Formats: sequence, structure tokens, C-alpha cells
Amino acid sequence: AAPLAAMIPPPPPAHLSMRAEIEWLAGSADNARGVALALSSSLFIGASFIIKKKGLLMSVEKGGSSASAGGFSYLRQPVWWLGMLTMIGGESANFIAYAYAPAILVTPLGAATIAASAVFARFFLGEDMHICGIAGILLCTVGTVVLVRFAPEEAPVTSVEEVWSMAMQPVFRAYVCFVLSFTLALVYGAAPKYGKTHVVVYVAICSMIGSLSVMALRGIGIAAKLTMRGSDQLRKRETLFFILWVGCCIATQMNYLNKALDTFNTTMVSSVYYVFFTVCTVTASMIMYKDWENQTPGSIFWQVVALLVNVAGVHILSGTRDSAPGCRAGLRALLSRRKSEEKPEYTHLCACDDDAEQQQQQQQQQ
Repeated sequence: AAPLAAMIPPPPPAHLSMRAEIEWLAGSADNARGVALALSSSLFIGASFIIKKKGLLMSVEKGGSSASAGGFSYLRQPVWWLGMLTMIGGESANFIAYAYAPAILVTPLGAATIAASAVFARFFLGEDMHICGIAGILLCTVGTVVLVRFAPEEAPVTSVEEVWSMAMQPVFRAYVCFVLSFTLALVYGAAPKYGKTHVVVYVAICSMIGSLSVMALRGIGIAAKLTMRGSDQLRKRETLFFILWVGCCIATQMNYLNKALDTFNTTMVSSVYYVFFTVCTVTASMIMYKDWENQTPGSIFWQVVALLVNVAGVHILSGTRDSAPGCRAGLRALLSRRKSEEKPEYTHLCACDDDAEQQQQQQQQQ
């Protein structure tokens, strides 16, 4: 009972202002700023999914080639560019958030993106949201609050050279080599064969490359924060390399994210992307920045619980997306991991539909 009691946080002090309550919940003023920026970012990015999807649909309706077929006619659509600007605004807020809070706190807060995109898709794209989706949104909210409460403090960094030395650790370099080699295998091996039928292919590429971009983004954010405090770090070659690296990663992410959005349901893409991206980014951050090195077992326990609650909420939100109406039907869809037969227009999520694969192989042979 004693170890369990130690894991339960004390109640907040009485008579705190709103700002002080937020800082108490997040653990520090820097974490509070990071949380506020991350949640704002989630709303903007959730909206950008819908706007860009609308632009892709309009492009195809006007006779342009789809992004999944390798076309770029969507670049002529103003609506798609509006979605891109919205995403840039969200990613900018997310970038600043990494300067104030660790990745293990900022990245899982992307669950708010899933909830926002589901709501926006319901009203602006006419996509249905199952009643169980409300439970998923509530779980994401609970997981977010718990995660913020037990968020780790960012380790003090005094120069961008320290960030570079972290990136040069043998273990992190091994992680980078694994990500790059596996991504190349997906791009040239799996994507041409299974990209249009398995959403995990495109999303895995975005997620793994995205985890590397987040590590570099955090380095740029730290450099910017130190520069604003009087120590110029933006002109150093390490910072310039991080900027170049982020540009290459984002270009790759956008390309395959467009392919995924053009091929699969918006809620499915954003949900699967959240899970993969969060796992990859938290793993990369633990290796490079050692976020859990000075944490108590209780804090780590609740962080893992919060992450699992967020993943459960996202799974419920996406897993019941195409099931028949009603909680009982939604529960059956979650337990069976199958799409409802009443809406067969969506392709399956993973390689579990042998009949569909056989039909595809027969069409390719013909």
C-alpha cells in the first residue's frame, strides 16, 4: 500500500490563480507553456487534415491525378494550400512547444489532434462519428490530463553542442541507421505493392522519419530559446545541420501523408499516425535525450498509463469508425478487429484480409 500511495499525487494548494493552477498541473512554467502550445498545435493540425483532404477531393473532381497515383495536381488547389498553411501554423506552435517541454510530454498530446479531426470531419466532410467515438475522446482527455500532471522536467542544456553530442551517441546513431534502412525498405519494397491497401505502410514511413525530425526540431527549439536568452546558438553549424535535416524529413513526411490521406479515411489515417508517431518519437527521445533517466518509478508508471489511455482512446475512436450504429456493435468491432460489412468501401487496416490480397494479385497478373 505504501508504494501505491507514493504514486498518488498530492492535492493542489488552495487559493491558486488559474495560471498558477496550470503551472502546478504541468509541474513548471516551462512545461505549462509547452502544454498550451502543444494543445493549440493539435487543433490547427486537426483542422489541416480536413482542409487538405477537401483540397485533394476537389483536385480529383476537376480531373486531376490523385496523390496516391503519384500526381501533384492538388498543388493547384487554393484549398489544399490553405490546409498546408494551417498545418504550418500548427507545426510552428508544436516546434516552439518542444523548446519548453520534453518530447515525451508534447508528442502524446497529439491525441487532441485525433479528437479534433474526428469532430471536424463529421461537420465538414460528412464522415460519420460512432457513438463510441465520444468515449474515445473522453479517454484521450483523461490521458492528456494525467500525462501533463506527471510530465518529466526537461534536462538543462546550455548549448547546441550538447544536443549534437547527444545525437552522436552510438545507441542513437544505431537507431537512426535502423530507421533509414527500414524506411528505404518500405519505400521501395512495401509501398508499391501494399501502399494502397495497407494504411500502416505510408503511416510507418511518416512516423519513423517524423521521429527523427522531432529530435532535430527540439535541438532547433533549444538553440532558439538559448539565443533569446543572450547566448547566440542559431549561427552554429550544428543548428544549420538540424534545420537542413528537418527540411528533408518534413518533405518526406508530407509526400507520404498526402498519399495516405488520398487513399484512406481521414480518421483512420490520423489515428494510426498518432499511435505510430508517438511510439517512434517517445522511443527516439528516450534514447537521445534520456527523458526517463532521473524520473521516479511512480512518475514513469503514470506516464506509461497516460500513454496507454491515449492509445486506447485513439483505438476506440478509429476502431468503431466504420462499425454499425450502437455501443454493442462498436464493442464487437473493437473485439473482432474487423470492419463492418455494411460499409465495405474502405480498405482494410492491416494484412488480415487474404481474399482482398488474392483479388489484387489476380488483377495485377491480368
